[in-house]
Amino acid sequence: MQKWHHIFHKNTGLSPYVWVVFYILPFYFIFRSSSPYQVASGIVMIVVFFVCYVLSFVSKGWLVYFWTSVQIVVSIAMTLLFGYVYFSLFLAFFIGNIQNRAGFFTLYSIHLTTTIIAINYELITRNPVFINQLPFVLVSMIAVILLPISTYNKNNHDKLQVKLEDANKRISELVKIEERQRIARDLHDTLGQKLSLIGLKSDLASKLVHKNPAQAVTEMNDVRQTARSALKEVREMVTQMRGIRLEDEIIRVKQLLAAAEIEFELEGNPKLTNTSLITENVVSMCIKEAVTNVVRHSGAETCRILIEPSRTELTIRIKDNGAGIPGNNIYAKGHGLQGMRERLEFVNGSMDIQRDQGTTLVIKVPNVFQQPEPEVVI
Repeated sequence: MQKWHHIFHKNTGLSPYVWVVFYILPFYFIFRSSSPYQVASGIVMIVVFFVCYVLSFVSKGWLVYFWTSVQIVVSIAMTLLFGYVYFSLFLAFFIGNIQNRAGFFTLYSIHLTTTIIAINYELITRNPVFINQLPFVLVSMIAVILLPISTYNKNNHDKLQVKLEDANKRISELVKIEERQRIARDLHDTLGQKLSLIGLKSDLASKLVHKNPAQAVTEMNDVRQTARSALKEVREMVTQMRGIRLEDEIIRVKQLLAAAEIEFELEGNPKLTNTSLITENVVSMCIKEAVTNVVRHSGAETCRILIEPSRTELTIRIKDNGAGIPGNNIYAKGHGLQGMRERLEFVNGSMDIQRDQGTTLVIKVPNVFQQPEPEVVI
């Protein structure tokens, strides 16, 4: 529960001075009575009501419902004895702030039913004090019906908004972590082999510099070419980190397969409309890795890419007519398959490998992320 001393201004949109009127107004009604006993009992009920009202805000668990029940009894008594129905407004607002769904609807039903019964009783007995304020009573009745529901929905909306902001922050952090891991994998794949080769050839050249100078020069030339190749690949990788669109990747795939003299077929539109940028980026990197494997390892003559978008997910098939992947544990064979699967798992995607007259790689990614169910707070 929220603190009672500032809840009115924050959650109702009314100035605290408006609520002060409702604090003072019951005393006006009870002092109109000629009986000292009724005046004394009215003052006691007013004090009990506001004490219970404060206690209901600072209490937890079943005590909240107990103090609220006492307030409902006092509100009905004030309506029947003095024609003062406006305590129902305090209760209507407070009940709207109860976060437990069952508790809210139970108290809302009890409060609404008892208030309607009390108002109808006053109308039947034609209490002159009550009849004179009938327009205000009708406004209060409308507030008793609408205020709890609007306050309850507003509080739920605010809670969901906070959860959504937290989820977005969490997603942003996860994206950063995944991007760091992707950069680490790409750097390892790009530089690891070439730096190892540079080290080996540098050691060989240092051993040959006196025994076979000509061979040493040849090895150093290989070192220079390897270093230039590594630098070129790093620059390309940095450029690709800005984001890879599928339609741009398809152009590079077509060029790569043409250079390898592998026939390329494309079915579907590579321009995606319902896929997020990060998902499209992951899919593009997986296609790049898959086509690279086709060129290096498959010995295929043709390579087909089928793009099959739907309302909820995107399916991409990369099929070749090559030799296929031998063995049972295909992810242990390398070829970047494990890295592809990890990338797809980050965007709730999946990868399946079919081996029939070649290899077919099936990639599926959702277009819409599932939101977590909101929790109900007591």
